[in-house]
Amino acid sequence: MTAALIATLVAALVAGCASARARQSGDPLPPKAAWALPHFDGQRFYNPRRIAPQSALRIARHILFGRTGRWPERTLEPQRALALARPLGRSDVAVTFVNHATVLLQIAGLNILTDPVWSHRVGPWSWAGPPRARQPGIPFDMLPRIDVVLISHNHYDHLDLPTLRRLGRRDGPRFFVPLGDRQLLLDAGLRRVQQLDWWQRVPLDADVELIFAPAQHNSGRSPWTANRSLWGSHLVRRRGALAVYFAGDTAYAEHFSEVRRRYGAVDLALLPIGAYAPREMMKAFHMNPAEAVRAQLDLDARVALAIHYGTFQLSAEDFDQPVRDLRQALKALPVSRRRAFLALPEGRTKLLRFHAAARASASARAAGCASPRRPCTARR
Repeated sequence: MTAALIATLVAALVAGCASARARQSGDPLPPKAAWALPHFDGQRFYNPRRIAPQSALRIARHILFGRTGRWPERTLEPQRALALARPLGRSDVAVTFVNHATVLLQIAGLNILTDPVWSHRVGPWSWAGPPRARQPGIPFDMLPRIDVVLISHNHYDHLDLPTLRRLGRRDGPRFFVPLGDRQLLLDAGLRRVQQLDWWQRVPLDADVELIFAPAQHNSGRSPWTANRSLWGSHLVRRRGALAVYFAGDTAYAEHFSEVRRRYGAVDLALLPIGAYAPREMMKAFHMNPAEAVRAQLDLDARVALAIHYGTFQLSAEDFDQPVRDLRQALKALPVSRRRAFLALPEGRTKLLRFHAAARASASARAAGCASPRRPCTARR
């Protein structure tokens, strides 16, 4: 176990040297004056709420010795149930939890994947990095044609180049990445890549737009490339009909309220609930389940879906602790404030129909709540 972790750390350092050389030979980032960005100092990006950097020694110590939770010793097979019996309306979304931060979103006219990862390990090479504890909920060859891929940031467990190459060869989708990551995908042979700054808006089709919003996190695929590219969240909007928010990887911060203030209430929010222990180390970058519940309320999201847990062992909590803590966080809320917060099994598809006339009760119906006193969270 320790030998494998040491190999992973060494691989990351070696890959970092290669990444640093590639950055020097690729397109340089423009000077701060050209970008005029409040979250870029000319070399690195930073969060609106400044966070003290963690030492390389502390990070290495966590990688080698800090992931102490109880996790399965074998890869678990998921439940698979991908089927759409009826066509989707303008206010409908079919959401399938694949694994980790990978979610298939199907709305009328578009199939969208978030942070797609089908590799067995997430790291610089196929033999280095944490292995998955669960298989993807959908076999890659069973995916429908993908039109749009949303990337939240470039950490290996979110930007998986082998998977992106497969998608590029098979479907040729549009890839949307944060500022600074476009060249990484182009160097991997991908095309139709657009990089986005916070609050930038782009059309996905005549009726749907994408907004890249902030997150509180960081980026980097090695110690030498830390925060050289941006990170963020994505909001997919069909005006007057549907709003789906993908939080990516983030700590709890003010950006959730700001998304709500700028664009109104969200219908469906994909919110991370895992990789939060030890809290003193992870709080600056990862929400715990209680904070994810607060984020749902800040967004005024009618339904939330838990992501970023139970796939790769990245921190100290037990395999099933995020879902258990989520249930406790929901029970602690007053009944009048509870919303549907789903924790779907990998491969399970949930069809959500957000009719304007039924906004008040859609959240409870989506979670299958039998009464207001039943906690609105799905069982795995």
